[in-house]
Amino acid sequence: MKTTVAPSRFSVHDLVSEALSGVLQRPGRSVLTMLGTVLGIGAFVAVLGLTATASSQIDGRFNLLAATEVTVQDIGPGDEGAPMAFPADASARARAINGTVGAGIWWPLPIHPKAVASSPFAPEGTGQGLGLYAAEPEALVAMHPTLADGVLFGRFHQDRKERVAVLGRGAAERLGISRLDAQPAVFIDGSPYTVVGILDDISRFPELLNAVVIPSSTAMAAYGSPQDPRASMVVDTRMGAAQVVAGQLALALRPDAPQFLKVSAPPDPTTLKSGVANDLGTLFLLLAGISLLIGAVGIANTTLVAVLERSGEIGLRRALGARPRHVAFQFLTESAALGTLGGLVGTCLGVAVVLAVAVAQDWTAALSMWAVLPAPLIGSVTGILAGSYPSLRAARIEPVEALRR
Repeated sequence: MKTTVAPSRFSVHDLVSEALSGVLQRPGRSVLTMLGTVLGIGAFVAVLGLTATASSQIDGRFNLLAATEVTVQDIGPGDEGAPMAFPADASARARAINGTVGAGIWWPLPIHPKAVASSPFAPEGTGQGLGLYAAEPEALVAMHPTLADGVLFGRFHQDRKERVAVLGRGAAERLGISRLDAQPAVFIDGSPYTVVGILDDISRFPELLNAVVIPSSTAMAAYGSPQDPRASMVVDTRMGAAQVVAGQLALALRPDAPQFLKVSAPPDPTTLKSGVANDLGTLFLLLAGISLLIGAVGIANTTLVAVLERSGEIGLRRALGARPRHVAFQFLTESAALGTLGGLVGTCLGVAVVLAVAVAQDWTAALSMWAVLPAPLIGSVTGILAGSYPSLRAARIEPVEALRR
């Protein structure tokens, strides 16, 4: 009588149960094995989240300041001693352009170590390192200053060529001026200038924080027309109007010779933001990929060691009827479980990092679903790929050879 042996079966329930038993019976090793995947997936989620969050902040800051700034440089006809290319009503012409909020001319003045001092008897070198600038009142306003004390000089001082000055915070400290109730003065080339204001901060051209600024009309009377360096104009525009204003400025200011003026407009904010985001994303995704590779190597190494350590178990299973594919599926499921658990933990860690940074920096967190949802799946795929070779090797172990070890 011929007896038929039923082929062995390995159900999905048994497969999952055995795989989880293999993972949980060595918890310390399993945690260390998952660590690389946790770091890789966590870095992947955190990178995408932080890049999106930081990009929105960069976009906002750029739009608020740099995207509304246009500068015009007086390059003149190129002749030495040529007069200033800006017309007398240049600021009014610039402000007449639709989209312009404010505009004014400014330039640095020639200075030597004894030019600026807090008294006419100050020793030489007192003002060394301090800058001296001439500016129209509208130029100072367009630079978005914050006052620590006093006021900015205005059109009254400009029209009357008054000897007044505004000090930057650093210059005021150097000159020993902290209060304005006594109407202190600074001496520029021996001439007194009443200090009317002290700048605490300034959004544009921070070099003015370590300088003395006087009205441009006063500077013209004392030093003449700017030659080297020549004058510049700062133009503050409404959001989105910088490119349009920049295209009209040269012709509006000098219709007879627009080539005497060089207009510089800010780069397109969308392009800049995209470039910054792409650079950050590429760099950090590379780091995330390296972490994932390390995690995959760790899973592969641990699974291979487990195969060698459990040769007796594999031989016994084969002797009891387990097929090669059953053994291969068991070890492959174990590595996939490690990868999936690592992906889940890493996803949670990455989301937590993004939220923590956003809260600490007072930002609005930006996390896209396509960056978070596939992350555990990436961990699973990493585990499967890492466990492929060890699983195939386990499937090729012969029962007799395994039981001899």
